[in-house]
Amino acid sequence: MAMSTLQKLSSQIHRLPSLSPLSKSLTHRSSATASPSAKVADRIVHLFAIDPDGQKRSIIGLAGQTLLKALTNSGLIDPASHRLEEIDACSAECEVNIAQEWLDRLPPRSYEEEYVLKRNSRARVLNLHSRLGCQVVLTHDLEGMVVAVPEPRPWDTP
Repeated sequence: MAMSTLQKLSSQIHRLPSLSPLSKSLTHRSSATASPSAKVADRIVHLFAIDPDGQKRSIIGLAGQTLLKALTNSGLIDPASHRLEEIDACSAECEVNIAQEWLDRLPPRSYEEEYVLKRNSRARVLNLHSRLGCQVVLTHDLEGMVVAVPEPRPWDTP
């Protein structure tokens, strides 16, 4: 409906000689808003998450987006627990466990990611399946990936 109104407005503006450059801008914007919906559909990555109660849930993320963003959008991770998606501000509340068959498809952990994971582990031992959701960038190669969201640790809950 908005597209038809915009097209009518654009055709009316075309008739006014002094506003014709504006009509080109409106026409360009209307075509630009129609194409991203097709691009978003091409970026969808379907994932599975095991919540702290053991229930397997289907979640949707976008290629180029972090796993943290997908988990936050699905309600599995509290958005207030991790406000920044930069490793310098990370406190490991976005830690997830990734199924073994998917670990090889991910890039290796950076030194900073390993440091944050070890620092926030009570035993100071690195779990081989642990990754920070803010550091895992979704790609189409990760379609169907299974991740487990652990229970919040007592020292993480406010």
